[in-house]
Amino acid sequence: MSKITTIIDIGSNSMRMVVLEKSSRFAFSLINETKSRVKISEGCYENGGNLQEIPMQRTYESLKSFLNISNALQSRKILCVATSALRDAPNSQVFLSRVKKELGLNIKVINGEKEAYFGGVATSNLLHDSDFVTVDIGGGSTEFCFVQNKKIVKSISLNIGTVRIKELYFNKNNLEGAKAYILENLKKVLNSGIEIPQKVVGIGGSIRNLSKMIMDKNQYPLDAIHGFTYSVKEEKKLFSDILDASSHEDLEKLGVKKDRFDTIKEGTFIFKTILDELNIKKVVTSGVGVREGVYLTDLLRNQNHRFPHNFNISVKSLLDRFELDAKQSAYFGNNAKKIFDSLKPLHNLDEKFKTLLLVSSKLHSIGSSLNFYKKNDNAFDFILNGLNYDFLHSSRVIVAYTIKFSKKSLPKEKDIEAFKELLPPLETMQWLSFMLALNLCINQDYSRPQVEYILEGNVLKLGLPNNSFLIKSYIEKLELPKDLIVEIL
Repeated sequence: MSKITTIIDIGSNSMRMVVLEKSSRFAFSLINETKSRVKISEGCYENGGNLQEIPMQRTYESLKSFLNISNALQSRKILCVATSALRDAPNSQVFLSRVKKELGLNIKVINGEKEAYFGGVATSNLLHDSDFVTVDIGGGSTEFCFVQNKKIVKSISLNIGTVRIKELYFNKNNLEGAKAYILENLKKVLNSGIEIPQKVVGIGGSIRNLSKMIMDKNQYPLDAIHGFTYSVKEEKKLFSDILDASSHEDLEKLGVKKDRFDTIKEGTFIFKTILDELNIKKVVTSGVGVREGVYLTDLLRNQNHRFPHNFNISVKSLLDRFELDAKQSAYFGNNAKKIFDSLKPLHNLDEKFKTLLLVSSKLHSIGSSLNFYKKNDNAFDFILNGLNYDFLHSSRVIVAYTIKFSKKSLPKEKDIEAFKELLPPLETMQWLSFMLALNLCINQDYSRPQVEYILEGNVLKLGLPNNSFLIKSYIEKLELPKDLIVEIL
């Protein structure tokens, strides 16, 4: 696969592009994302599904701009897919031929099941959840992909979309007809033979916009849409408020962005109907979808479209780009396990925290690439904004805070107040911060010593292989968790 790859997704309402750069075999990072509300399907559902001239021209002009960006970023590979509007339109070949002839771009029109599959590939690889059904609401269609134990078991596409519903029903003030149409289509999902999970992973602009509104309303502390989770029952009122809004001013007061005024009510109506009919309890918001699915299907074509076991894309990408010394990072990771296991009888933490301590130990130095003197604070920001994929929000915040307070002093209650709802009890954070700080002290001279850890009661005895005054002096300055005593042999 090319080092820099461009993925373009031509949807019924919006056209989006991502440019991704590989940093190692399976790791990559986003270097550009561009969106254009071309509305290629505008007017088509009122005209026998035929694409109209003005929307086609808008899309053509935006494609030229997308290609200019791709070329400027030296992308060597372009994958372009089109979904509902182009696969449904009787005259789509007119547009496809013009783009190929004048822009040299081959657009692959994918069917609904393939579109759903791409969403499943993206979410099963880049979200922490293992069992769910994706719901991807577009302008012309809605896709469902059932994922069990991170494996895709079924893909379904329905002709339900915001633009389609708007032109066929909402513009005629026929909400009862819209609901009946959606419920009739949903029978394909309900009769699929697959057990409906209680968790939906939401894809698409309408669902992301709803999640952003919920985050703002609840003053959610982490500014990260990917992986944000909410209870359907607790947020139903917002859905109703949007549907009851009688003007753009009402929508704006609720937090709807101006570029969503034209489809947010239709998108909310579709999503609410689906959630109600399928009896969904929780929604997990996905910041990835078809584009990332197309990329991963290509990247992982020899891996059954799955990352290797125990591979985390976010950790590897950050290490590829910002770690100072791969051998030191590996040492810190291995030593973190030994420290955690040695102190287990005292801290009694769940094994998931060992994994987070290991990640914190490997990533602690990445902030040094920006400013050594502010390395912990820099790493904190890197982690909050960089551990995007396959991490719970709480896990991301725990890693960030563990690194931030891997200092001589333990974190206090006031230090974790801003993200308290996403963090475990203070005592847990103190243990994690101490264990990372101890890990760093032991390798203060970069010699990677093989230390023997012996716990006797509440006394941790450290068998250092050399008599390093530097290491001893750093360890002696550490503030210890309650009741712990450290002795250096």
